[in-house]
This record gives sequence, C-alpha cells and structure tokens, in this order.
Amino acid sequence: MTKPFRRRDLLGIRDLTPEEIRGILDTAENFREINSREIKKVPALRGKTVINLFFENSTRTRTSFEIAAKRLSADAVNISVSASSVTKGETLVDTALNLDAMDPDCIVVRHSSAGVPHQLAKVSRAAIVNAGDGANEHPTQALLDAMTIREHKKKIRGQEVAIVGDILHSRVARSNVHLLTKMGAKVRVAGPGTLVPEEFKHFVDDGLTICPHVEDAIEGADVVMILRIQRERQDSAYFPTLREYAIHYGLTNERLDLAKKDAIVLHPGPMNRGIEIASEVADSSRSLILDQVKYGVAVRMAVLYLATGGNVVN
Repeated sequence: MTKPFRRRDLLGIRDLTPEEIRGILDTAENFREINSREIKKVPALRGKTVINLFFENSTRTRTSFEIAAKRLSADAVNISVSASSVTKGETLVDTALNLDAMDPDCIVVRHSSAGVPHQLAKVSRAAIVNAGDGANEHPTQALLDAMTIREHKKKIRGQEVAIVGDILHSRVARSNVHLLTKMGAKVRVAGPGTLVPEEFKHFVDDGLTICPHVEDAIEGADVVMILRIQRERQDSAYFPTLREYAIHYGLTNERLDLAKKDAIVLHPGPMNRGIEIASEVADSSRSLILDQVKYGVAVRMAVLYLATGGNVVN
C-alpha cells in the first residue's frame, strides 16, 4: 500500500510527526533489499537531478547520498565549497538561485551554520534536504539510527537509549532526541556538565532524562549511542584533557557491562578511538556502527525518493 508524502523538504526531525517518521523508515526498509542485489539500481528517479551541496567536509553522509541517488538512477552532482563561487564572494542565496535556475529536483545541503537549509528552502523550487546544519539538526542520521534500532530491537517504543558525549555541539543528539522521544523511546543523556546544554531540560517531560554521570545513563540501557568529541566546533576548554575525558566519559567494556546484556552500541562517526570509545568496544559484536552506515544508504534513498514526489511504501 502506498500513500503520498506531504512534505517537499526534509529540514529536520523537529517538525515531523511519528506517522511521517514511520513512513520514511518503512520506505527505507523496502529500498534496503536493492542494496543487496547483484545489480544495485532501480529506475525510481530516472531523469531526476540531485545536487549535493556540501560546505563542510564529509565522508559517510556525502558518499551515502551520492550512492543513494545513483541507485535510484538519478543524476548526482557533487559541489564542495572549495570549488564553488562562494570562495569568490557569492552569497549563499545567490548560489542557491543559480543552482535553482538549472532546474534540479533536489538539493542536499550541509553547512556549518544552523538554519541554512531552511533559508535555501525559501528561495529554491527544488526539494531541500538537510544533511547537517551547524549544531542544529542532522535528520537523516537520526533516521538511520532509528532504522538500526528497529532492525535489531524490532521496535523503538519503550527502548532505553543512552546518548553520551558532546551533546552541546551535536546535531545528531538533537535530531535523535526529537525522533526517539516522538517514537516512544526513553532517552537518557550524559556528558561533561559543560557539554550538556540547558535547552535539553525542555525535553524532560517528553521522555528525556539528564543524568549527572555516564554510568547512570548507560545502566540498564538497550541502546548506547556514543557521540564524537567535536574539537573543530569547540572554542573553549570544556574539559581538562582528552586523556581525562577518555577516563571519565569514554565507553569501555566495563561501562558497557552496565547496560543490558543484549545492548547495542551506535556511533555516528567519525570515531575518535581511545577517546569517546575504546577500540575493543567499537570492534565488538555489540557494535552496529557499520550497520548504521549500511542502513544510511537505504534511508537516504527513501528520503530522496519521497522528497521528489514518491509515495510512502508500507
């Protein structure tokens, strides 16, 4: 059974309904099978053009969107800021208008400033997909995390999810808190006090708990999500040293033993091994970090398909 997806843009998780989130995940589940075929291509977006406009470095997200577009038979065009006219002084809006004049069907944008995808959505006729804007949101990462949880835990509702690390600078944390609480999971966050923002207190009534210690968040968890220390976004000393951070907040086997025996470990990447996560945990059978990458292609296939007019597939 199919039904229309009523949004043109995917700017964040904040405004999505639980039904819309389920629709994207169900559609991604249908696309997942394509990625295991010998010939990994379907004509769903033949004749469509997808532009990947990345103002920040990226490996997983950019490659994942490009592969997703090509597996749907769309024409994928990659633009990095170092090769764009922005370096010559062109404004972001003018860049968007010039790209829009070429009649693309979808523009996937990543930018270091919050709100840029929303700004482009106001001036572009193409569908805009947020691939990460500053410390605001990263909707497709939260969707692929949700798909990973749903595939391995069979449901999201009722799951105890610990999110640990640099919450303050993490767009992944914000999108996941929005998504997981909407879908009925119980979320616990923890990290250095300097890296847990005051704004998260607003989610306490929606199923979020702010824990004073990492161990409190991990204890009894079904899912342990570790966040990267984002040194490139930090302009202050939020903790004494990386070594001390690893000692007090890093995910080790000893800390993971506090979670449920069948708990899974997630990390959005890239990992700082030996800092926020020990190598023996990252490489263990409980780690689904590479599964996240695999599901990311299916999720981004679904997002591109739906944003360009496709119907939700149940």
